[in-house]
Amino acid sequence: MEFPSPSDNLNTIFTALALAVVLALALYRHSHRRPPLKTSTTPPPPMAGGAWPVIGHLGLFTSQNILPHVALGSQADEHGPIFALHLGVHRAVVINSWELAKEVHTTHDVFVSERPNLTASKLLSYDMVMFGFAPNGPYWREMRKFLNLELQSPRWIELWRHVQDAEMTSLVRQVTDEGRHSGSSFVKVELKRLFRDMTMNMILRMVVGKRLFGCGSSVEEEEARRCRKALKEFSRYLGMFVMRDVVPFLGWMDVGGHEKAMKGVARDLDEFLDRWLEEHRRKRASGGGGGGSDDRDFMDAMLSVLDGANFAAGHDPDVVNKAACLNIIAAGSETTTVTLTWAISLLLNNTHVLQKAYEELDKCVGKQRPVNESDIPNLTYLQTIVKETLRLYPPSPLSGPRVFTEDRMVHGYRVRKGTQLITNIWKIQRDSHVWADPLEFRPERFLGRNEQLDFKAHQSFEFMPFGSGRRICPGMAFGMEMVNLVLAGFLHAFEIRRSGDELVDMTGRRGLTTVKASRLEILASPRLPREVYT
Repeated sequence: MEFPSPSDNLNTIFTALALAVVLALALYRHSHRRPPLKTSTTPPPPMAGGAWPVIGHLGLFTSQNILPHVALGSQADEHGPIFALHLGVHRAVVINSWELAKEVHTTHDVFVSERPNLTASKLLSYDMVMFGFAPNGPYWREMRKFLNLELQSPRWIELWRHVQDAEMTSLVRQVTDEGRHSGSSFVKVELKRLFRDMTMNMILRMVVGKRLFGCGSSVEEEEARRCRKALKEFSRYLGMFVMRDVVPFLGWMDVGGHEKAMKGVARDLDEFLDRWLEEHRRKRASGGGGGGSDDRDFMDAMLSVLDGANFAAGHDPDVVNKAACLNIIAAGSETTTVTLTWAISLLLNNTHVLQKAYEELDKCVGKQRPVNESDIPNLTYLQTIVKETLRLYPPSPLSGPRVFTEDRMVHGYRVRKGTQLITNIWKIQRDSHVWADPLEFRPERFLGRNEQLDFKAHQSFEFMPFGSGRRICPGMAFGMEMVNLVLAGFLHAFEIRRSGDELVDMTGRRGLTTVKASRLEILASPRLPREVYT
C-alpha cells in the first residue's frame, strides 16, 4: 500500500476546506439575498478585476508588493472613477475623483456617516466608543461638538504654545549636544524617531500631563518603549482587515493570529490609560488639577465634562474618557510624525525648495530668536511646502471606511444600503486633470489660483488630505498648526543634508497611516547661536 506524501495530505485538506468554504459562502449569500431595487434597470458600479474565490478583492489590501491606495488607483485607471469591490460577503465602492467626492460628501453625506463594524475597530477602540469609530448618533455628535470646542479653546491653545516651545527647545539641545560631543559640525540623526518622540511628548503632555520620552531613568525609558511599541502596533492593526471582516463564519480561525494580537495591544494601552486616569483622580481629590486650574490637561477636562453629563449615557464614563484620550494621542502623534517625515524627505530630494525655505525663514524670522506661532502667517512658502507634502503623501491615503445607510444613486449607478464607501484620497490628489505634473514636488502650485484650495474650509474636494464631510478629522486645525510650527522650528534651527549621495527612499508602509518604510537618517548642523535656546 502506498501512503500519500505529506504534501498530498495538505493538498487534500486545503481542497476540501476550500470547497466547504465556497459552499458555505454560497448558502450565506443566498440566505442574505436582498430584493432588487425598484430602479433595477439602473446598473451598479463596474466591478474591479482580480477577485479571488471567497475573499474577493481582499488581496488588493494585503499584497506585499503594492500599497492598497496604489492598487486601487490602478483599478480606477482601468474601470473609471467609481468601481465596486467584493470583500468576502461584503460589497464596497471606491471613489477616485474630486467630482465624485463632492457628490458623495455633499448630496449623500448624511447617508454615509456610519462606520462599518470592523474587528479592529471593536477590539482597539473600546468597542467603538472611541469617537473616530463611534456609530453615527447622539453620542458621536456630542463628542464631536465637545472636541471641536475643547481643541480650539484659548486654554488649550495656550497650553499647546507652552508645550511646543519646551519640546522644540529640548529637541534642538539634544541634536546640538550630540554634535558638540562628536566634535563635528554635522551630526547624523535618525529623524523619524526623533520626530515621533517629540510629537508624542507634546501630545501626551497636553492630553494626560505626561512626558515619557527622553526622561533619562531606566524605568521611564522602559515605560516609554512599551508605550511607543503599543501605539505603533495600534496604528498598524487599525488599518488591517482580518478574516472575520470578510468571511464572518470563518472568523474563529483567526488566520495569522491578528485578533489575538489586537487584544494584546488594546490591553497594553488600557493599562497605561487606567494608571493615568487614576493619577488624575487622586490629583483632583487632593485639590490639584481639574476645575479651573491653569494646568488642566485634556483628561482633566474630560473628567469635568463627564461629571453628571448625559451624552455618555449607555457608556462607562471612564471608558469614554480613556477612548477620547487615546484617540487624540494616537491620531495626533501619528499624523504629525508621518507628515513631518515625508516633508523632510521631499525637501532633501529637492534641495532648491529647501533653500527657498531657508531664505524665507531668515528674512521673516532672522537668526536671533526661535520661530513662534505669530511667524507662521508670514511664512507663506513654508505653508505651501506642508500643503504639497499633504497632497503627495496624505497621512491616510484611503479615507476611513463608511457605510451607506440607504440605497442611493451615485454618478448614475445604484449603490445598495450596507455597501462600504472608500475614498481614494491619494488618487484624487494626484489627478492629472487637476494638477499639472502631479507626481512632482512643486510647492509653488499652491500660490496664485490654487492658494484658495483650503481643506479647512471643507470645500476643496480636489485637496482633502484629512477627509471631508461629517467625519472629517476634528483635530485638523490643531494638527496643521503643530506641523507648521515644528517644521518651521526645525528648519530654522538646523541646516540639513542627506546622509549619503542617494536620494531618500520614499517607499511607504501600510497601516492606518502610510509611514515611511525605512529610517530617515540625515546630517544636521545648527544654524543659530546656542544661546537662542537657553
